[in-house]
Amino acid sequence: MDDKHMQIGEVAARTELSLRTIRHYEETGLVIPSARSQGGFRLYTEADVARLMVIRRMKPLGFTLEQMRDLLDATDRLDGDDALDDSERAALLQRVRTYQQAATEQVEKLRVQLARAEDFAATLDARLERNSPGAHV
Repeated sequence: MDDKHMQIGEVAARTELSLRTIRHYEETGLVIPSARSQGGFRLYTEADVARLMVIRRMKPLGFTLEQMRDLLDATDRLDGDDALDDSERAALLQRVRTYQQAATEQVEKLRVQLARAEDFAATLDARLERNSPGAHV
């Protein structure tokens, strides 16, 4: 795998996150740039971008920074090189499963909200059509 390093501007463009947001996630320890350039600029890898994408997807579902940190810790350990015994692996998988279930519940709530919003917009469209000039025949 190419371990290309990117500066924060490219990362912001790729993730559609602001520089300020990326720096905030760095300050809170959620994403730590993998390296620094000779000039002292933060440098990010594909793995760092992937972490930011996880965070970006969790945020609209209402997860807290602490929950994001917990999930990233669990996935880091599952994906890491350290040997895990069966009970450790099972516990980590259960943590991930808990977040998967919470995400699924949030998606369902958002579907209901979206359906209500679409109904509301359709109601307004119909009202405007009924009351537009030339609608009274």
